[in-house]
Amino acid sequence: MENFFKLRENGTTVKREVIGGITTFLTMAYIIAVNSIILGEAGMPKGAVITTTCLTAGFTTILMGLYANLPFALASGMGLNAFFAYSVCGRGIPWQVALTAVFVEGLIFIILSVTKVREAVANSIPNTLKIAVTAGIGLFIAFIGFVNAGIVVFDKITKIKMGNFSDPTVIIALIGILVMVVLYKKNIKGAILVGMVVSTIIAWVYATISPDVAAGFKIFRPSGNIFDFQSIKPIAFKIDLTYFKEPAKLVSILGIVITFLFVDFFDTVGTLVGVASKADMLDSEGKVRNGGKALLVDSIGTTVGALLGTSTVTTYVESSAGVAEGARTGLASVVTGILFLAAMFLSPIFMVIPSCATAPALIMVGFFMMGNIVKVNFDDFTEGIPAFLTIALMPLTYSIGDGLTIGILSYGVINFVSNLLEKDVSKKKKVSPVIYVLTIIFIIKLVLTGLHAKGVI
Repeated sequence: MENFFKLRENGTTVKREVIGGITTFLTMAYIIAVNSIILGEAGMPKGAVITTTCLTAGFTTILMGLYANLPFALASGMGLNAFFAYSVCGRGIPWQVALTAVFVEGLIFIILSVTKVREAVANSIPNTLKIAVTAGIGLFIAFIGFVNAGIVVFDKITKIKMGNFSDPTVIIALIGILVMVVLYKKNIKGAILVGMVVSTIIAWVYATISPDVAAGFKIFRPSGNIFDFQSIKPIAFKIDLTYFKEPAKLVSILGIVITFLFVDFFDTVGTLVGVASKADMLDSEGKVRNGGKALLVDSIGTTVGALLGTSTVTTYVESSAGVAEGARTGLASVVTGILFLAAMFLSPIFMVIPSCATAPALIMVGFFMMGNIVKVNFDDFTEGIPAFLTIALMPLTYSIGDGLTIGILSYGVINFVSNLLEKDVSKKKKVSPVIYVLTIIFIIKLVLTGLHAKGVI
C-alpha cells in the first residue's frame, strides 16, 4: 500500500485513509435510495436502479483510487438524475433514449479528456476562483446539510426560513454536530464518522420508541431482512438509438446531450478544483494533482453507468467529508468503492440511514471549506467580485456548475474591461485565453437559454 498509494509522501496513514473512505461513503450513501426514487419516476424499476447505483459507484470510485490515486468518490449525480427523470423522460422521451444521450455524453467526455481539453479548462481557472470554488462548495454542501436536517425549510413567501427546532431531525442533527465539535476539540480522529454513527443510532432508537411520529420525518429503523439483491437485467444495456436516426427528433436529443455535457463538465471541474484545493492537492502551478486521470475516470464512469442503466456518473462533492477526515490518496477511494459494492447486498440498511444523520457531516465540512476565503483579495474588484459571485451563487442556484459559470464569466468580462481601460501596460493583468473563450461561450449559452425560456427558439 505504501509503494502503490505513496502514503508517507502524501502525509497520511492506512488508518486515516480507511476512516476517510468510510466517512465519504456514509455521506454519499443516501444516493442509493434517492437515485432509485428519482429514476423510478422515469419508469425504471427501483430495485434494479439500486443495484446499478451501487455497482457503478463502486467500480468508478475504485478506478479513481487505483488509476488517479485521489480520494474522490463518484456516483450518479444529483441534479443530473433529476434532469434525466423530470426534464427528459418527463417530456415523454423513453428512459432508454435518455440513457443513450448520457452514453453519447460520456463518449464525448472521454475524447475531451484524452485530448486534455477538460484538464486545460480546469488548469486555466485563476487561483482566486479556485479558492472561491472551495468556499462556494462549502456553503453549498452546508446548505444541503441544513435542509436535510430540517434546520432550513421551504417557505412560499420568503423562499426559505428557519425550521422547527423541536423536530426530531433538527435535534438529532444538532447532537451530531456537537459530538463532532467536541471530538475535534479533543483532537480525536474520525470525529465526523463518529458523529454520524451516533446520530444514526439515536435516530434508530427514536424510530423504535415512536415509529409513527418518526415515519413522518422519514426516520426508520432496520427491520426484516437486511440482505437483498436485485438484478440489473431490466435496465442494463438498453441503449436505444431511435431518436438519433430520426431527423425530426435528432435536434431535441442533441439538445439533451449538450445539456448533460455542459452541466456535468463544470460540476465535475468545480468539484475537483474545490476539493483538491482544500486538501492541498494542487501543485506549484495551481493544477489539480493527476487531474487529467481524474477527469478521464469521470468520463468512463458516465459511459459505463449509461450502459449499466443509470444517469450521469460524476465526482461527488461529499468526497470532501473524507478529505476533512484526513484522506489524501486513492486508498480512501478504494475503501469507499468496496463499501458501495457491499451495499448492493445490504441496501435495506443503508436505505434507513436518515438524512439528519449525514447532515452534521455536510455542515461541518462546509465550515472547514470556508477557511481559505481569507486568501481572496476582496480589495481588488477584478478578483473579489468574481470570487464573491462564485461563492454566493453556488448555494443560491443549487448548482456548482452555475456558480462556476458566472464566476468565470464575470472574471473574464471584468478583467477584459479593466485591461482595456488600463493605460499602463505593466499594470494589465495576464488572463488565460481559455478564460476569454469560456466567457464568450457562457454569454452565448445564457442568451440562448433566455431565448429558449421565452419560447423564441
